[in-house]
Amino acid sequence: MSMPITASRTKSTGEDVFVCGNSFPQQKMCYEGKVLDRLLTSIKREIATARNSNVSLPEKLWLKLQFSVGVNEITRVLERMPPIPANERSSLSAKVHSARIQAVLVASDCHPRLLTKHLESLAISKKVPIVFVKDNKRGSLRLGELVKLKTAIAIGVKDKGNQFNKFISNEIIHNFE
Repeated sequence: MSMPITASRTKSTGEDVFVCGNSFPQQKMCYEGKVLDRLLTSIKREIATARNSNVSLPEKLWLKLQFSVGVNEITRVLERMPPIPANERSSLSAKVHSARIQAVLVASDCHPRLLTKHLESLAISKKVPIVFVKDNKRGSLRLGELVKLKTAIAIGVKDKGNQFNKFISNEIIHNFE
């Protein structure tokens, strides 16, 4: 069974981004092509900026504090997350909890698909936006570059209430509300 895919325009750039499925409006997004390139470039730039502002920790530890990497770790954090009140979508305005994920990026080229299938419903149930990265069987390579690994099937952005989280909120969450 395939999900319906509809095109949507972002508020900030006016470019087409694909919205997958119809369970929650704008809750699942598929980035590909030039829009994906632009998004990943801007995320890398924001990671470098945030990292340069806090060089007291080694890079691997700093990345571990900012991201949940891998399907198992993201699943664990999402399952332990307290529910967000119905009137609140973004957790930036709420009290920041150490084990909260702001957004999940998933490589759509993962095989078997069963590895990541549960992340979609789990993220939606916790009101966490999920972004599918689609890049001709290179999605996991592109996600791995963000966290200095060879490949990453899924990356969860931890909500720490910092400048990087504000960027993610503006680029991923608020463009699709």
